[in-house]
Amino acid sequence: MTFSGRMKTVTPVWNDDAPRSRSILEKHTQHELSRQVGKPQGYSKITESLAELAIQQTVRWFTKRQNADGHWRGPLEGDTILESEYLLICGWAGRLDQRTASGCTKRILDQQLPDGGWAIYPGGNVDPSASVKAYLALKMCGYDAESEPIKRARTAIAKAGGPWAVNSFTRFYLALLGQISYADCPAVPPEMILLPEWFPINLHRVSAWSRTMIVPLSLIWSFKPVKKLPDAKGIHELFADCTFEMRNRPIGGDDGWSRFFRLVDRMIKIVDCLGVRPLRRRAVMACRKWMLTRFRGSDGLGAIFPPIIWSIVALRAMGCDGNSAEVAECWKQLDGLLEHPDDETIRVEPCRSPVWDTAIALRGLAEISTPSVDNSGSMDPAVDWLLAREVRFAGDWSRRVQAIPSGWCFEYANCYYPDVDDTAMVLIAFSTWLKQQESCADIQGERIVHVKKAMRRGIQWLAAMQNSDGGWGAFDRDNNHEILCKVPFADHNAMIDPSSPDLTGRVLEAYGSLGHGVGEPGVNRAIRYLCDTQEPDGSWFGRWGVNYIYGTWQAIEGLRAVGVSSGDPLIDAGVQWLISAQQPNGAWGESPASYEDSTLKGIGEPTASQTAWAVAGLVAADKSNTPSVQRGIHWLLTTQRSDGDWNETAFTGTGFPGVFYLRYHYYRISFPLIAIARWQSAIKAESNGLKRRHTGSQEELSEMYEGVLS
Repeated sequence: MTFSGRMKTVTPVWNDDAPRSRSILEKHTQHELSRQVGKPQGYSKITESLAELAIQQTVRWFTKRQNADGHWRGPLEGDTILESEYLLICGWAGRLDQRTASGCTKRILDQQLPDGGWAIYPGGNVDPSASVKAYLALKMCGYDAESEPIKRARTAIAKAGGPWAVNSFTRFYLALLGQISYADCPAVPPEMILLPEWFPINLHRVSAWSRTMIVPLSLIWSFKPVKKLPDAKGIHELFADCTFEMRNRPIGGDDGWSRFFRLVDRMIKIVDCLGVRPLRRRAVMACRKWMLTRFRGSDGLGAIFPPIIWSIVALRAMGCDGNSAEVAECWKQLDGLLEHPDDETIRVEPCRSPVWDTAIALRGLAEISTPSVDNSGSMDPAVDWLLAREVRFAGDWSRRVQAIPSGWCFEYANCYYPDVDDTAMVLIAFSTWLKQQESCADIQGERIVHVKKAMRRGIQWLAAMQNSDGGWGAFDRDNNHEILCKVPFADHNAMIDPSSPDLTGRVLEAYGSLGHGVGEPGVNRAIRYLCDTQEPDGSWFGRWGVNYIYGTWQAIEGLRAVGVSSGDPLIDAGVQWLISAQQPNGAWGESPASYEDSTLKGIGEPTASQTAWAVAGLVAADKSNTPSVQRGIHWLLTTQRSDGDWNETAFTGTGFPGVFYLRYHYYRISFPLIAIARWQSAIKAESNGLKRRHTGSQEELSEMYEGVLS
């Protein structure tokens, strides 16, 4: 079912990015902080009352936006490839109406860079694929080749390498609309689904998200559907000045394996042209079955935008009527991703993020230790909502893992693809909530019993998903066959799903929150993995958040949670790197550009989310009373808006490094809440002569988590 068909929701406030006038409270906060900072040891004297006021404002913000059934879902924003691709598929299917065209093109034009192209994140360089798709979408919607935005775009595309510089996905869109031949796209033969699992290259060797795209794309490559656009709506002028070298630019690298796979690609195309396809019918039927099976229990194939689009094209190419139940379901899920930031604009989301947003919000609310804030009325429904979203189904992960089905997915429904990151975050949220219940008389109440059982299943599932190298990937175990990154189709930079430091740190944090610690084999292997992947400067790479700030924060959190000493060289090096990346104003920021150029790590416009990550990492390392943390907290408190929000337009989430980035609109509120609340608790503990209790002690937690620890 779609989001709108499931539940009554609170209408999000989409225009909450505009700066607002400061309230009396904000002015008082700024004055008080400035007065304290001006004194000796000023940063260390930031009053807890001001932090408490900031927490109260943030709690009110979340309370107003909680849905009736207990969950939260913030806007999830990508770049303009989403609007462009939506227009292209609507045009191909004959569903392009004036309102859709107007709303999406407004968003595309609003994001056009001054030099005419389009970037994949704010402040980024012109991206050829995003720019060519935007250009084609605008032309298809009626923009003249000599109009001002189109002329500027044409110039920018030429400077960026021309239309042949686009990636594989973009080539398939161009072929679908008759702008290039399918011969110019990488071969994606459907026979791949028939390859046995012992074969070095097979469907389940690639990442889960690639899997959901490869299967429908293989059907498209097999049937090669084309709807040729009229010349006035095409992009033939982009190809006019292309040289032979540009036209024959190889896809992929220049190493031996890349050259080998390009040769294989040419051979597959030759054989296909000769009509030698003895297994084609069997492969097509297997792909169709695989795809339709994964429609069930999911918000579309993979519950993400690209496979849903390719599913529509694949089904129509196989002969399904446009009004068939399967195609109609795909359109319903696709149209459910449309958002309307204002009356004139349509923004397309890559997917929905309710489980992720709810788990982080619950964690933040549960971190609050001040008695003046009563948020149980928000937390209990959120706990119940998350409990109901546990995936008790053996999905694709079960082909390589033997475990009782459990876990949580990112979206409302995606039963074949629960993921490690969401599962760990939900367990941390549950654990943090449970600690707040210690003082309750009803400590063995029905809700708590259900939570403990879910936590037991979840931690066992995470343990089974640990990779051989000690780390964790997102969706599968040991999905690390690097040779697959050399095939021509792999230029989306996410063909496999190997271990990453940020995910490993988060799972360790979940382990620690349930009382597991140093000395256990799985924990020790994960610590060794983090030791092996730490950068020479002390930082860690962030796969799912931008970038080294995210990875370093999460690695420190995980190591401390399982009992690694704050004085350990591993943690101390990470702490020193975070401190070195702090900006003069006390904040932290990092651009996605650091994925392309590591010399830019820790450099970027200051953001509330990244500042919160750094502060939380330092607090976890027992640095709560240091000048660096005090300055970070000062920046967060003095930049908070009167409604409890922070201004942040940067993309701090990562989809595919170098290819696709995200702006989670709730990051700028939920993570500062966590950082401020944890800092406040640490300061109170220190003032009482105690160190903040970390979650790695089994003795302290075993009674509370009786029946959870495995």
